[in-house]
Amino acid sequence: MSGNTNVTVVGGGYAGVMAANRLTRRDDVNVTLINPRTAFVHRIRLHQQAAGTGEAVVEYRDVLAEGVRLVADTVTRIDAAGRGVSLASGGTLGYDHLIYAVGSGSAAPEVPGAAEFTHQVSTLEEARRLWSALHATPSSAVVTVVGAGPTGIETAAELAERGRSVTLVCGAELGPYLHARGRRSVARRLAALGVTVLAGPGTEATAVTRDAVRLRDGRELPSAVTVWTAGFGVPDLAARSGLSTDAVGRLLTDETLTSVDDERIVAAGDSAAPSGLPPRMSCQAAMPLGARAADTVLSRIADEPPATFNQVFGAQCISLGRDAGIFQFADKYDVAVWLSIAGGPGAKLKELVCTGVVKQLAKEAHRPGGYRLHLLTRGDTRRRLLRAA
Repeated sequence: MSGNTNVTVVGGGYAGVMAANRLTRRDDVNVTLINPRTAFVHRIRLHQQAAGTGEAVVEYRDVLAEGVRLVADTVTRIDAAGRGVSLASGGTLGYDHLIYAVGSGSAAPEVPGAAEFTHQVSTLEEARRLWSALHATPSSAVVTVVGAGPTGIETAAELAERGRSVTLVCGAELGPYLHARGRRSVARRLAALGVTVLAGPGTEATAVTRDAVRLRDGRELPSAVTVWTAGFGVPDLAARSGLSTDAVGRLLTDETLTSVDDERIVAAGDSAAPSGLPPRMSCQAAMPLGARAADTVLSRIADEPPATFNQVFGAQCISLGRDAGIFQFADKYDVAVWLSIAGGPGAKLKELVCTGVVKQLAKEAHRPGGYRLHLLTRGDTRRRLLRAA
């Protein structure tokens, strides 16, 4: 219909799907979701995909509203002045409003040899390649995981539980986000699984070869398969399109998640940097950001002032194989506190989160506007203090 508003969502992860579903609240909005894959990737299960203990693929029909048009393609450039996007297939697509939700991936390793000789687990393709490499390697061969954040810990535990000999290279501290009490719990579980944990000064990886990892303290660790989980990066689409970004490449926005360059472009998820103070990269942030981005666009269509971004964190959950995990509680500033739930109950809570994420997306697809976590009001105090500093 000629009076309809066309909204294009770039990226079909947690933030993009939430935003696209929520936009269908209005019958006069045409929603197009552009994503390279024809299926949704449940990223918090990618370590299971790599280990062969779970599936990280969910069909879009199970999480995406029927009214959303799915275009399987990659956006190569955003033309803000012309309100259009260029596609890798060679076509172009116009828009009235655009939601930038391209997510994140592995940071490009700068350590010599890491790019050539390591595997990563931040995309479906990477996880599948790692599974193939492991499948082709004797089970007795040593697997080295570099990076001891949630992805590194989960990958190391998952592989060790499957009988692999695993060394976890922390570079500094095991689980930097965790409270000391929770860190001790994770260390005990990893030890029980047989994981060799190398933490503290001198444990930074300084070079990687086909069959070894060299540490700053001079040790050289044999490694038949090396997994790199040290850090995340974001696609450079915004920068390539001439839009303002932070140092990492996230799209710079105001507190309504609107691009500082163009009010027709709104960002969500790991690729958004509201006021230059992005929240922690996680699906816990991505889904509320997706909902807020959609609400900002809907407010603009209705000629109403959009509300400001507010992020609430409460915990971080980490699986430690299929039989254990940790649910680390945090305060309203996203700082870990002494309270955590570990062992079997921790595993059950993590699984509840994993299944709950998909259910929340599906619920928003069937009843757009029902998601309300982004409307809680206790999460923005510290960001205001940081902006004032």
